[in-house]
This record gives sequence, C-alpha cells and structure tokens, in this order.
Amino acid sequence: MGQAAKRFAAVGPTAAGGHEDEFAQGRRHRIGAAIPTLHWRTKSMSNWLVDKLIPSIMRSESQKSSVPEGLWHKCPSCEAVLYRPELEKTLDVCPKCDHHMRINARTRLDIFLDEDGREELGADLEPVDRLKFRDSKKYKDRLAAAQKDTGEKDALIAMSGKLQGMPVVACAFEFSFMGGSMGAIVGERFVRAANVALEKRCPLICFSASGGARMQEALISLMQMAKTSAVLARLREEGIPFVSVLTDPVYGGVSASLAMLGDVIVG
Repeated sequence: MGQAAKRFAAVGPTAAGGHEDEFAQGRRHRIGAAIPTLHWRTKSMSNWLVDKLIPSIMRSESQKSSVPEGLWHKCPSCEAVLYRPELEKTLDVCPKCDHHMRINARTRLDIFLDEDGREELGADLEPVDRLKFRDSKKYKDRLAAAQKDTGEKDALIAMSGKLQGMPVVACAFEFSFMGGSMGAIVGERFVRAANVALEKRCPLICFSASGGARMQEALISLMQMAKTSAVLARLREEGIPFVSVLTDPVYGGVSASLAMLGDVIVG
C-alpha cells in the first residue's frame, strides 16, 4: 500500500462521510485561534480612527479656517509669495523684483494725498443706461455688478486736497470697474476736477488705468474724448499744470485724449 493510501486509511473516511482528516482539523483549529486576534485588531484600528485620526483632521481643518484670506499675495512677475502687511509697507511694489502691482483708485489717492482737507468731487453722479444697451448682458446689469464688486459708482474718482501741504486736484481711474472705461460720468467728473483746479489755480494730476471708451455708451462715450481735451486746453491757456500718470494699463480713447495731453507725462 502506498504512503498516501496508508495515511488515508489511518484517518478514516473523508469529510464527505461525516469525518474530518487531521489536516482539516488542524486548519479549523488555526482559523478558530486567529478569530479573537482579528477581532482585537479590528477593534484597535477602529479606536485609532476615532481617537487619533479624525481629531487630527478636524484640528487641521480648524487651523486652516483660522488663517485670514488675503494674508499672502503671489507676485505676478517673479512668483514670490509675499506677506500682505509687508507688501503694503512697500506700497504694493514687490521687494524681490521691484514689480509694481495694480492698486485700486481709492487706495492710490489715499496714498497720494495728505489726510487732511480731502473733498471728493462728483461723488453724487451715477451712470444711466440711456441707450438701453445690451450685448451678451444688459448694460444696467453690468453697472450693478461693477458697483457691487468695487464699491464705486463709476470708473473715476476725483478729489481736491493737498500734497505735502500744497493744494492739488487729483483723479484716479478704477480699472476693476468695467476696465476703467470712460463714459459720461467719468468725463463729467474729470471736467469738474479740472474746473476746481482752474478755480483754485492749482495743479491737476490724473492717474490713468483704462481700456478706453465705454462701448455700451456708444457716441456718448466718444464725446468724452473731446470734452476732456477741451477742458485741458483751458488749463493750458491759464497756465495751470496738468500731470498725467500712466499706470497699468492705458489703452484706447483715454490714451487718445486726456492721458497723452499732460504737460508732464509720467509712465
């Protein structure tokens, strides 16, 4: 009798006959012994997830949410990550590469003018959709969205004030308001600023940042080019200096009119 047959005969009938061989018995014994260990490991893993991992994730999320938004700024030129309060000390000029970043109109005038004696000009003027213009969106809806995003009524802010104690009138374009485009209100505010400069016989300074004439106002916006050029001609006749500062960017109707008519052009 072969070795396999002897071994089979020694253990008796197979499991099909209702008995187990010693191999099956040993296997069942080993599995049974492993079950408590497996249960312990599963319970231990569950405790670790509840006690360690989940609280650590919650702490991380809490720490992330506690960091204020806008605390860091990436330079668009050299891509250096800059601490916002430190960047404000350099007036939004990158300390790494000397790149001048865009700043909004009101911030620019706050930096430029003395704190005392400021008066905003034409603040009550608001744009009107006289032509009921519509492209992919209604003009009045574009105005409402721009006013909500910037907090300004239109794309130019004009102020009279002082520069190191000397009387001046200053204007600044808000590029975030429909690309700093020039419409009827922008033109009217600029003319009012120029008239105040004529009355006070003080310099007029304008910081331009514009994409040009506002197409939604059609011919009305083009008229502002002639309107602003005419008042600058009066300043020149009276010997009142006009300083034009070209910031990023200046295009179209603004560059073809007031921006290039300065007695001094800084760019």
